[in-house]
Amino acid sequence: MASYLTTSREETVALGRRLAAILSPGSLVTFTGGLGAGKTAFCQGLAEGLGCTDPVSSPTFAIVNYYRGPQPMAHFDLYRISTEQDLAAAGFYDYLDQGAVVAAEWSENLADLLALEHPIQVDIQHKDENSRLITITGGAI
Repeated sequence: MASYLTTSREETVALGRRLAAILSPGSLVTFTGGLGAGKTAFCQGLAEGLGCTDPVSSPTFAIVNYYRGPQPMAHFDLYRISTEQDLAAAGFYDYLDQGAVVAAEWSENLADLLALEHPIQVDIQHKDENSRLITITGGAI
């Protein structure tokens, strides 16, 4: 486990790019943190680091956004997903099996189930308006 303090959105995005460098096809990255903590900014960095070419946005209403590139990424919002059946219906396991990196926001809703996939866990906490404490477990960057 390692903790990082970022003091701007740009630093949070950059940390995501750094994590992308250690990911392999089919990796799962789970996120916890409150609304507006910086989960999507971190995911923007992941996508950039993976070489994805599509713009990154919050998957809140779509449940999943797919970003194309040399290493594609599926970006999930699990806030309204509460069962394994819902997770499967959203294509979660299909993306992992196809070798996409999967980033899952609001992972605490299915923590026990997601733990079976051996994720890298990213927790983002507000320190103040611009600062975030980001704790990464399961992957060293």
